Amino acid sequence: MTRASVPPETLTALARTRPTPAGTEALRAAVHARRMLLFKALLVRVEREHAHLPHPVRRGFEDAWALLERAERTDAGAVREVLDYPTTGAWLTEALAAPAGPEFEAHLAHLTGVAVVAAARAGCSATGTLRVPSGLLGLPGLGVLRCPSGRARVGGRDGRLRLVEAAGHGAVDLPRGGTWARDGTRDRAGRGSGWSALYALPGSTAVLDDLDPYRVPHPGIGPTAVPAADREHTDHPAWAGRWRRARALLSATDQGRILETDALVHALVPLAAAGRAGGVRTGATVRSAPGAVLTQLPADAAELAETLVHETHHTKLAALDDSVPLCRPGGTLHRVAWRPDPRPASAVLQGTYAHLALLDLWWRGQRASAAPATWRQRAAERYGRYREQVGEALSVLRGSDELTCTGRHFVQEMHRHHADLGTVVRNST
Repeated sequence: MTRASVPPETLTALARTRPTPAGTEALRAAVHARRMLLFKALLVRVEREHAHLPHPVRRGFEDAWALLERAERTDAGAVREVLDYPTTGAWLTEALAAPAGPEFEAHLAHLTGVAVVAAARAGCSATGTLRVPSGLLGLPGLGVLRCPSGRARVGGRDGRLRLVEAAGHGAVDLPRGGTWARDGTRDRAGRGSGWSALYALPGSTAVLDDLDPYRVPHPGIGPTAVPAADREHTDHPAWAGRWRRARALLSATDQGRILETDALVHALVPLAAAGRAGGVRTGATVRSAPGAVLTQLPADAAELAETLVHETHHTKLAALDDSVPLCRPGGTLHRVAWRPDPRPASAVLQGTYAHLALLDLWWRGQRASAAPATWRQRAAERYGRYREQVGEALSVLRGSDELTCTGRHFVQEMHRHHADLGTVVRNST
């Protein structure tokens, strides 16, 4: 996505944090374009190091790549969903950053799982034996098949793929589309102790991803390195209940927000409870994995609703900034009210943008007659607490010389939206 490909009205709507179909489509296109560049970079690196890769590693990668290409020729739209899944981006980023040798070779093996899911979604046949050197075949967006033998067999008919661990420890049938009726219970298409399916989040196509090996970067999130939550320590009913109620709050507050959340959030990734400091919960968006919201179990639905809006706007700004740079590199650090540490202009912009989106949510929440009274009261309190803080951060950005021309326009529109919210509040009281 280039500056010319973003109409002024779309850029303005994005700056004002308002969800629009045009803005959502532009962001999804930006994520996909970035993902395609990463795949191309990986292929170029493999070709460059071709002579130094062990034959089994090279053959496994080439077979997986060929399957991916066949699946794309069969149904490019279905394959795109797999390529754009958040953890696929995290895998590509880690693989490209890995040093040559065993570490890089281990990452290459993950392409097998990506290709199998792509083939299943596209309804593309596949047969043969798959290398699974790690003993864990990750299927992005679906689950994992444990393969202690280091091998799995793939075959199928009638538009279905069947995966069987070579020693018979587990198996799973993947119907065309690569999905099945998932309702928060364990998938009945799998047999044996080796197969584990992801859980669906009610009312949407998003999943609770507590299995993918690339769901949380090493060593963890934030200064305390909070790790991913293990499945056995994940309270799935609690997550599903909070998700359902959070979506209801967003829907009652701003229908556009729930549509945007459904379009941009593909996975909710539980973080381990250990590492909380002072009761503050950790939430994050990993730039290499847009569309995944990483968080510890929220205290309630209101907290999850706010987390979804906050982290979605980190995803939106990261996707936009990858294609239309908003900041220049600079060494100046600035302080903002919601962080104890000074931050560069790019980080100030990220935080201010997310908080402006929350301010918009809270302004609407305190007036949402269909929402519970407790939510309206919470929204009013938070709006009052953060409005001045966001205004101060916007002043810092407007005075910065580290913004590009597009960045200055973007921040000016953010400032206008902040001012408009205040004007509406004063006129309505």
